[in-house]
Amino acid sequence: MARGKLRIYLGSAPGVGKTYAMLSEAHRRVERGTDCVVAFVECHSRPRTEVMLHGLEQVSRHELEYRDAAFTEMDVDAVLARSPAVALVDELAHTNVPGSRNEKRWQDVEELLRAGIDVVSTVNIQHLESLGDVVETITGVRQRETVPDEVVRRADQIELVDMSPQALRRRMAHGNIYAPDKVDAALSNYFRPGNLTALRELALLWTADRVDAYLQEYRSEHDVSTIWQARERIVVGLTGGPEGRTLIRRAARMATKGAGGEILAVYVSRSDGLTSASPKELAVQRTLVEDLGGTYHHVVGDDVPEALLEFARGVNATQIVLGASRRRTWQYVFGPGVSSTVARDSGPDLDVHIVTHDEVGTGRGLPVARGARLGRSRIIAGWLVGLAGPMLLALLLNSVGQGLGLANDMLLFLTLTVAAALLGGLLPALASAAFGSLLLNYYFTPPLHHFTIADPKNIVAIVIFFGVALAVASVVDLAASRTHQAARLRAESEILSFLAGSVLRGDTSLEALLERVRTTFGMESVALLERASDVDPWTCAGRAGDARPLVRPEDADVDMPVGDHMALALSGRVLPAQDRRVLAAFAAQAAVVLDRQRLVGEAAQARELAEGNRIRTALLAAVSHDLRTPLAGIKAAVTSLRSDDVAWSEEDEAELLASIEEGTDRLDHLVGNLLDMSRLQTGTMTPLMREVDLDEVVPMALGGVPEGSVVLDIPEDLPMVYVDPGLLERSVANIVENAVKYSPGGGTVLVSASALGERVEVRIVDRGPGVPDPEKDRIFEPFQRYGDVPRGSGVGLGLAVARGFTEAIGGTLAAEDTPGGGMTMVLTLRTTVGHPPGGPDLPATATP
Repeated sequence: MARGKLRIYLGSAPGVGKTYAMLSEAHRRVERGTDCVVAFVECHSRPRTEVMLHGLEQVSRHELEYRDAAFTEMDVDAVLARSPAVALVDELAHTNVPGSRNEKRWQDVEELLRAGIDVVSTVNIQHLESLGDVVETITGVRQRETVPDEVVRRADQIELVDMSPQALRRRMAHGNIYAPDKVDAALSNYFRPGNLTALRELALLWTADRVDAYLQEYRSEHDVSTIWQARERIVVGLTGGPEGRTLIRRAARMATKGAGGEILAVYVSRSDGLTSASPKELAVQRTLVEDLGGTYHHVVGDDVPEALLEFARGVNATQIVLGASRRRTWQYVFGPGVSSTVARDSGPDLDVHIVTHDEVGTGRGLPVARGARLGRSRIIAGWLVGLAGPMLLALLLNSVGQGLGLANDMLLFLTLTVAAALLGGLLPALASAAFGSLLLNYYFTPPLHHFTIADPKNIVAIVIFFGVALAVASVVDLAASRTHQAARLRAESEILSFLAGSVLRGDTSLEALLERVRTTFGMESVALLERASDVDPWTCAGRAGDARPLVRPEDADVDMPVGDHMALALSGRVLPAQDRRVLAAFAAQAAVVLDRQRLVGEAAQARELAEGNRIRTALLAAVSHDLRTPLAGIKAAVTSLRSDDVAWSEEDEAELLASIEEGTDRLDHLVGNLLDMSRLQTGTMTPLMREVDLDEVVPMALGGVPEGSVVLDIPEDLPMVYVDPGLLERSVANIVENAVKYSPGGGTVLVSASALGERVEVRIVDRGPGVPDPEKDRIFEPFQRYGDVPRGSGVGLGLAVARGFTEAIGGTLAAEDTPGGGMTMVLTLRTTVGHPPGGPDLPATATP
């Protein structure tokens, strides 16, 4: 059975009209005769959306009970039994109620697709898993309901439902998204213009990247090599020289002139595996291009202009930025240079910008990426010069009579031998010397046109010519070999210098180092494998590259042991023996980096233990006084009551008993906070979450404060909150007791609550001395007292326990200044309106 097709309506925020657009599409398909049903659509009490359901067949929902509450979810079995052509499934990122068939709704959708049913669904950009941290930074709300990016990317069609922030806020103000009593809170929080603008940009950029991926896939499938200028994409050619920074900044300025411009910096290295440029300079340029929002690429190719153009056409680039050549004037006799060649061969669809810089004309020095092997083109040229050159020279000299004299003729033939050695190495030079000797004998040594020599002196001359040619060719080839060896050693020294520097600085991660190995040696993938002993299986400590993962060193093309139980495995090609020296250095560095990462983790654990020791030390110091004070009062009162020397009146006995009760209450409160903090520190607290009304919990938290010291303002129409009532009561009690303690004499503490979208804020307001901004976070740390608080008034755990409990039930606790003086504690809690327990925050439940 063929897999069904998935179509997704993607929105930037709740209320843009995703569900409405999905239902409109359903009506169009029904009118065309398509069998289309509504598997699950959430209207959120929006009349315009509810009207769109008229005329569409709806599959009955599956009813579930969870913690004494009834919920409905999509009935997957009913949809599969109905087997429609198209099913509408709203809110792709939704988390199903515990007890459902699948944990997430997108997993339900996968079942429908596997059954051959086409699905139309909706999702907001903030629910994509990879954007969770970005959305939280923008909105301050952590999305608890997410969908893997790959699920959305695999969709056959993605349609963006776009709306300007101003239009969305007007729709909100008209009551088309939320109830009127929630509009003001939503507009002042999640639906602020800045939030909506940032979310809209995220949605547009994500959709543009997906469209670009579709385009690249189409071009690849249809072998399209011409450039389609659908998006401004600028390729920067880097040589590893200091001018690279100038080119990157110039490209960045060009990209900012057009919306959506993209920068791709590329360095082309030769196929011998070692880079020709300074690794340090390339690392600096890579950091610069990434800081400017671009990407860095390393490709391998012997023909630099061809490789650069192939890369540019492969990424559908529209412009190439290159630096003016650093060659000196006389060096142009060896060729036009990379910049000129790229500009000549780029074609009409690719613009080439040649940028001047301070290094123009300063010279490039010796090439360091030639390697120890000569290229194929040079070897062919050497043989042509060594064999065809002497023949052409002999014909030319023979055409002018008897030549220029035997001595001059020998010098000309010797020149060709040297040229053959420079181009093709020793073998073409030897062939040139031998062939030249035969031609000298045949054409220029009497008797002519015979391979015999009449004059013994000519025999000596030809023998000397052959010997000199052989010696010169050997020296030239040796010099070229030494030059290449020096270039290779220079590249190796730069790499080793980079490794040594990274060891001292400790600034290289294992993944970055393995990626460096992969690009340096031109491999497909690199993995660092380890095992505990000789009989244990290999495990992967880190890897780089997109090829199949390596599970054993024996499966790799190249493996480099590191000690007894660790190995660096590479796949892609077999390395020559001379490359293994540098590879060994990389392998040793990889082991050092892995050890460093583990030591950093152990150091973090040690810091946690040290923090625990610090807390225990502070606990002993605080408890030594704060426990003894109430105990001393209790003991004194009990001793007095038991004394037979004094006849206590009923009033005196009542006062002593009251002091005993007060002391035991203080001890109970102190020990309770200590136990609570211990549970928080050890992570053994398990909240029992359920729906509850605030007006049931908050009044119970005021039992420990004097009557009349607190004013309550809890509206009756507040939505229920999803919390652990016991922990919430303890949190509010600690906050209120702290506020009463710091309030001036005769002052009252105000406890108010209000609904903000799908959240409820509880504010505890006092008129005390307040706390400066730098100290606001410190007051929530254990064993902290602010100001001149006398000992015996607590160990400084109340607010720490309150924040710990609040975070355990999914809320937040923060301190703000009270206008006019004092401090306000803001306790933010989740509600259960519109979604089951454990559901998301405002944007997750408002998806249309």
